[in-house]
Amino acid sequence: MSPLTRRSALKITAVGLATALSGTLSGFGSKNPQLAFSTLGCPKWNLDTILKTAMTTGYQAVEFRGLEGELDLTKSPAFRTASQAKETRTRFADLGIRICNLGSSAQLHHADATRRAKNLDEAQRFIDLAQRLNCPYVRVFPDQLPPDQSREKTLQLISEGLLTLGDYAKQSSVTVLLESHGELTRSDLLVQIMEAAKHPKVGLIWDIFNMWADAHEAPAEVYRKLKPYIRHVHVKDAKITDGKHQYVLTGQGEAPLREAIDSLKAGKYEGYYSFEWEKLWHPDIAEPEQAIPQYPKAMKAYF
Repeated sequence: MSPLTRRSALKITAVGLATALSGTLSGFGSKNPQLAFSTLGCPKWNLDTILKTAMTTGYQAVEFRGLEGELDLTKSPAFRTASQAKETRTRFADLGIRICNLGSSAQLHHADATRRAKNLDEAQRFIDLAQRLNCPYVRVFPDQLPPDQSREKTLQLISEGLLTLGDYAKQSSVTVLLESHGELTRSDLLVQIMEAAKHPKVGLIWDIFNMWADAHEAPAEVYRKLKPYIRHVHVKDAKITDGKHQYVLTGQGEAPLREAIDSLKAGKYEGYYSFEWEKLWHPDIAEPEQAIPQYPKAMKAYF
């Protein structure tokens, strides 16, 4: 796709506004949810395709989890230098699309000093980049419960890592978010971590499907426990057969999205509902050209 010109950008803006208005009139009601999609779902798309899709299909934001094959966003040509980051930020801002979250690969469960330092360094680089992009959040992982160290030690390491990163982000406009992920999807363990990591710059991403499929907890109960910490939400759907899940288009699977979203609405959640289509990890699932435009349409059923 050729680069967006000012004229084409203005045309896309008009189309995007019309799409948003259409969504309000045909299903979302008076208060639209804030919708985003993760670039995990479109690993081959460039910035032009990402922006055009966001504008024309009813999104308000984009969550970056890699770009064109590079997962470390601080090494991507779109973000690598301060001037490149500023140009990218301006392109999004000019079209009214927010960069709402940067997904790092940083893991906080490591006890080994070298591996721990490497992961904390990545998270700190992402915090610096998020500040340049006027992006409110950076995602980190808990991520594992290693068998060679006690569970309490691991939970302590994760909490201490969050506090370290919260302190690092203290003078910025960025908040560090731990995602319910990997071997840490149980609400009681997440509450324990978050209680020990109380900090104004630390919060949680609720991955609705992960916690339901892995921990087998009812979304309403999960939300009751985790509400004080949730700042961002990941949404995806799947069918489960013989203990294995196959990702499907939103609303066509078994994930209890209505219960989760009803809980969020009742709790007056105002953050983003971010579509996390795991195309990078599961190349056999539907193409982003089908899945990403379908999500805003499907979400109308829940609002």
